[in-house]
Amino acid sequence: MKITKLLIVGLLAITTALVGCSTQSKHDDSVTIYFARHGKTLFNSFDLVQGWADTPLTEQGIEVARYLGEGLKDIKFDAYYTSDAGRQRQTMQVILAQMGIKDYKINELQGLREVFYGGFEGGPNAKIVADSMKLVGYKSVDNYFKDYKNGKLAIEPMVDAIAKVDPKQLAETYRQVKSRTQDALNTIVQNALKNGDKNILAISSGMSMQVMISDLTDDIAKNKPLSNATIIKITYKNGQYHVDEIGSMDYVNKGKSTLNNQ
Repeated sequence: MKITKLLIVGLLAITTALVGCSTQSKHDDSVTIYFARHGKTLFNSFDLVQGWADTPLTEQGIEVARYLGEGLKDIKFDAYYTSDAGRQRQTMQVILAQMGIKDYKINELQGLREVFYGGFEGGPNAKIVADSMKLVGYKSVDNYFKDYKNGKLAIEPMVDAIAKVDPKQLAETYRQVKSRTQDALNTIVQNALKNGDKNILAISSGMSMQVMISDLTDDIAKNKPLSNATIIKITYKNGQYHVDEIGSMDYVNKGKSTLNNQ
C-alpha cells in the first residue's frame, strides 16, 4: 500500500513538473524582428516625396542593401516580410542574395507600406515641409529639419500636419498609419508563434517605421529620421514589445567592412 501511494505521489509530482515546464516554455517564447528601411531609390536621390509612389533602387541603394545582407549573415532568419512596394521587395532580394539564401518565401503585408502622402506624392519634399511645418510650430525650414534630426519633433503631429494640408485630402493620418503598421507587426508575431519562428527580417519604409514604434518606446531616437538600410530591432516576449535598437547602422557598417576587406 505504501509503495502504491509513493508511486502515485511520484507520478503526480512528475506530471506537475511537466505541466510547469510546458507553461514556462510558453511564457519564455520570444520573437525578434529586424525591421530595415529599404535602400536608396531614384525618388530619394531626386528629393521627391515617396510614399505609395514607388521607384527602384539606385546603384547606391543596391550597394547599401548588399552591405546590410553581409552584416546580417550571422543571424538565422526564419521568415521574411515586405509590403507590396517594389523598392522593399528589391531590397529584400538583394539582402538575401548577399546572404546566400536561395530557398525562401517573401510574405507581403500592405501594412508595411510607407505613409501615403496623398496629393504630395511624387512632388518635392521641400513643398511638403513648407506647407505643413507651420502647423507644428515652425517658421524656419532649417529649424524644422534641425529638430527632426535631433528627435525633438514628434512623429504624430508631423504626420497629421501633412494630412491636414494635403491638397487632395487623401493623405493618411497618424492614427491610420499606426493602426495598419502595428497590425502588420502583430501579424508577423502571431505567425512566428504559430510556426515556431524566432528571428524575422522585415523591410519597410522610414516614416511608417517611426509611426509603428511611436508608442512602443520612450527613447527619443524614435523621432529621428531613419537612413536607408537602417535597422529597428524589436523583441516580443510574454505579450510585450520591446524596442531594442533604433536606427542602427551597425549591420551595414559591419557588412561594408567585411566586403571591403575581402
